[in-house]
Amino acid sequence: MSGRAQLMWDEQVTGYDFGPGHPMDPVRLALTIGLVRDFGLDRAAGVTVTAAPAAGDSTLQLVHRPEYVAAVRRASADPKAAEIEYGIGTEDNPAFAGMHEASALIAGQSVGAAEAVWRGEAAHAVNFAGGLHHAMPGTASGFCVYNDAAVAIARLLELGAERVVYVDVDVHHGDGVQAVFWDDPRVLTISLHEHPRTLFPQTGWPEESGGPGAEGSAVNVALPAGTGDAGWLRAFHAVVPELVTAFRPQVLVTQHGADTHFEDPLAHLAVSLDAQRAVMEACHELAHAHAEGRWVALGGGGYEVVEVVPRSWTHLVAIAAGAPVPPEAETPEEWRQEVYRRTMRVAPLRMTDGRDARWRGFHDAGYDPADRLDQAVLATRRAVFPAHGLLP
Repeated sequence: MSGRAQLMWDEQVTGYDFGPGHPMDPVRLALTIGLVRDFGLDRAAGVTVTAAPAAGDSTLQLVHRPEYVAAVRRASADPKAAEIEYGIGTEDNPAFAGMHEASALIAGQSVGAAEAVWRGEAAHAVNFAGGLHHAMPGTASGFCVYNDAAVAIARLLELGAERVVYVDVDVHHGDGVQAVFWDDPRVLTISLHEHPRTLFPQTGWPEESGGPGAEGSAVNVALPAGTGDAGWLRAFHAVVPELVTAFRPQVLVTQHGADTHFEDPLAHLAVSLDAQRAVMEACHELAHAHAEGRWVALGGGGYEVVEVVPRSWTHLVAIAAGAPVPPEAETPEEWRQEVYRRTMRVAPLRMTDGRDARWRGFHDAGYDPADRLDQAVLATRRAVFPAHGLLP
């Protein structure tokens, strides 16, 4: 293996821009790469920064229908004339000039990450611009045009992978990735998200567990609104490690949407930066324990673009690079100035929210039948654990 980690980055991914006032503000990507650079992570030992080419039509069509790709191209070329079709031109997914090119470029970075890890060119690869998990084979959805996560997994299968685990800890259900691999027993999709009763896309119930011949290959943990660090970590550790161990993946693909955070404006969980960092560490450890270190890590949602997203994903890059940033570390002065210049906002001073991110183990502390979090965990375990030979 030639390097520890590969960071996928092309400045042009910031062209994925739905326009003023849209929550998916590309400044979150610019501020993240700025913080990564100011911590020197792009120059850490064993780290390479690489820009992959945009995904071509044949690669996109591993997941997306040809007529949908053609519709994205049409809207991209002339957004003012674009009609609402295939989910494009809606309030969530307005057409914009260069939409196809920017979306295909993001997909290309995730495909490049997957190829580098599969071929042994890097142990870990990160594309924090990716994780656009809502796009369906034939429609745009939830700020997502092309589903780079699904395309990257499909490329791994094309290259010969037989077992891939996808873990999605975005606050929203990873519905697009689940839909693509619903009938494919080679891919285990695990999503921890706010309960569909209270949040888009209103899917991700524990009973959604895979199609015929792939029973148990879709796993959904529907968390009560208001869940904080202790519950979120308890749920993760009560479900994910046992399933990963049983499935024996050759590659672990993870999506780290930062919108679980208590300051995120679009959702209702109460998770801290410190708990997000703890889950990143746990995913890193799972990759080494069960997938020979092969780890593809993606970004995702996250709409508090100053306080949360840059710090969260800088921790992700640092962990993948083998150069973790201590939570108590101060943010670099140069980055704080850049934040103010771009947003007229005061940047956070440290890489922590000051939480200790502790949790009670599901097995160690016992199950509380009156606790809504434990009810959610048990519903998931009952729905899918028997399909993997595990006790619920």
